[in-house]
Amino acid sequence: MSSVTRSRRQVRLSRALGIALTPKAVKHFEKRPYPPGEHGRARRRTESDYAVRLREKQRLRAQYGLREKQMARAFEVAKKDAGLTGEALVEILEMRLDALVLRAGFARTILQARQAVVHRHILVDGKIVDRPSFQVKPGQTVQVKPKSQATVPFQVAAAGAHRDVLPAVPAYLDVQLEKLSFSLVRRPKRVEVPVTAEVQLVVEHYSR
Repeated sequence: MSSVTRSRRQVRLSRALGIALTPKAVKHFEKRPYPPGEHGRARRRTESDYAVRLREKQRLRAQYGLREKQMARAFEVAKKDAGLTGEALVEILEMRLDALVLRAGFARTILQARQAVVHRHILVDGKIVDRPSFQVKPGQTVQVKPKSQATVPFQVAAAGAHRDVLPAVPAYLDVQLEKLSFSLVRRPKRVEVPVTAEVQLVVEHYSR
């Protein structure tokens, strides 16, 4: 799939879900803040409870760029957590390596962050980790490997070029952007995580 086609799909998905999933989608979303398709401008009919819960789950899944199987697996882990399942789900998703690479400002989108991990540019405590789903633990240090730091995409990131489109760095990360390094200080709390989702509806969807 070409980058243009992928970008169009993300814009279309953004409009369908009612949230901007990428910086490029923000501009399109501002122009057309209604769902795609010929009936997009029409008022939504009263939706069933199932449809409302499904869309909320899809919104959360899309913000992390996950497949359904990955999302369902994370939910099963969250159910075993001592805290509220919905909040635990977001906190677990947020500790994925690709999500934290994005939050730290090393990439502009979740897809770029995932590619950085898969292409073996990212070290965790000095060792290459190429699994986007890797769960970073509090106290661990993540950095772009020295050889990769000299490449243009990471030089752009180190200069802070992505900060204009990303949320402020959350308190659970200690980021040294110029060194392309960060540490996870502690487990994120749901209220601090910059994703849009009614987590209780997501829980109800999976618990039906």
